[in-house]
Amino acid sequence: MNREKALDWLGRQSRGVVATIKRDGRPQLSNVSYALVGDEVRVSVTADRAKTRNLERDPRVSMHVTTERFYPYVVAEGAARLSPPTTAPDDTTADQLVDVYRRIAGEHPDWDEFRQAMIDERRLVLRFTIDRLYGVQP
Repeated sequence: MNREKALDWLGRQSRGVVATIKRDGRPQLSNVSYALVGDEVRVSVTADRAKTRNLERDPRVSMHVTTERFYPYVVAEGAARLSPPTTAPDDTTADQLVDVYRRIAGEHPDWDEFRQAMIDERRLVLRFTIDRLYGVQP
């Protein structure tokens, strides 16, 4: 698979399925919206979800991305890094969550409301540098 073409294709998408590893070794799958920055995937997640707890225990992560056409797909693999949950509207994690949102959806109508929601939901940023890519070339 041509890495540059695959990264370009991933950068034009924003939805995928993240796979983490449960305690029993089976995959935990979660639909996510993501932003690709260079070769790093960024996802807004909540502190109390299974995928977050799985990644705290075992940082291996895979993300499957396809389109409505279904056949072309790319899987990106790496090791997760988790920010701390946001606890203040002006902390580093809140700023990172704003950046992820902007990259996925553009501007928010009320950034103060957004930042407070991120605190209330105990959100953080999952990041992983893509170590391996495979799939059917889009």
